[in-house]
Amino acid sequence: MIDSIRAELLRLRRWPVLWSLLAVWLTLNLTFMYLLNYISYSSDSSSDATEGQPREYVLAQMMPAAVPEEFVGGTVLFGGALMLILGALATGSGYGWGTWKTVFTQGPARVTALLGTVLALLTVAGVAVVGAFALDLSVACVIASAESQPLRLPSVGRILAGVGSGIAILTMWTLLGALIGLLARGPSLAVGLGLVWVLVLENVLRFFGEMLGSAGTVTHYLPGSVAGSLAGELRTLQGEATPGVLDLLGWPHAVVALAVYPVFFLAVAVVVVRRRDLV
Repeated sequence: MIDSIRAELLRLRRWPVLWSLLAVWLTLNLTFMYLLNYISYSSDSSSDATEGQPREYVLAQMMPAAVPEEFVGGTVLFGGALMLILGALATGSGYGWGTWKTVFTQGPARVTALLGTVLALLTVAGVAVVGAFALDLSVACVIASAESQPLRLPSVGRILAGVGSGIAILTMWTLLGALIGLLARGPSLAVGLGLVWVLVLENVLRFFGEMLGSAGTVTHYLPGSVAGSLAGELRTLQGEATPGVLDLLGWPHAVVALAVYPVFFLAVAVVVVRRRDLV
């Protein structure tokens, strides 16, 4: 198992796709969470509102104390979709390149090889969350200093909640992407199916769920709804939430669902790998 994890980490570390996706996530996160807000805040200095929101609220979003909730909102908006793509590419490309066939016939047992890939992906997700959180906190501190605001850092509990929520959300999406890659047996179809689910189908299902009344509450437990609800539970600022941040489920239900989904996705992936032909 350790050798499989090391081999996968080496492959991922030397894979340009990994660094490209991480760079895109960090760029989108900093652009939409800080750069655009700060430009809007600075350019409307003579006004009491910025894009319909009080300037005080826009500034509060960029302060260090707000980093946990804003960061988790970013994982819902950008990070989840990009990690789903990474998971789908990591497993789906193995069929196009023929590496799964080679590993399964000459390397360790199928489940061991799969778990090595999964644990390597989750390690990457965890490191990415910690690094992105630290970057967001650094940028927020710079903005607070530039605007002569008190440097109020989030509490240890809020930091742990933000990092833990980010890891939980990205773990779920990464494993879903890995499962789709295995089912589709190819990266292109897997990425397409994953993005259609994240960007289209969940929103459509939630829309129709609202019209079904109590029967539609089942849509509250979709992966995107669960991730958005967890991000919503971290919110302390009163104002317009980041797109994708929801208030459908309470903290306990969201946490339980986020714990169940990765186990379910991994279990299905193990069954698929063990029982299906190599080609």
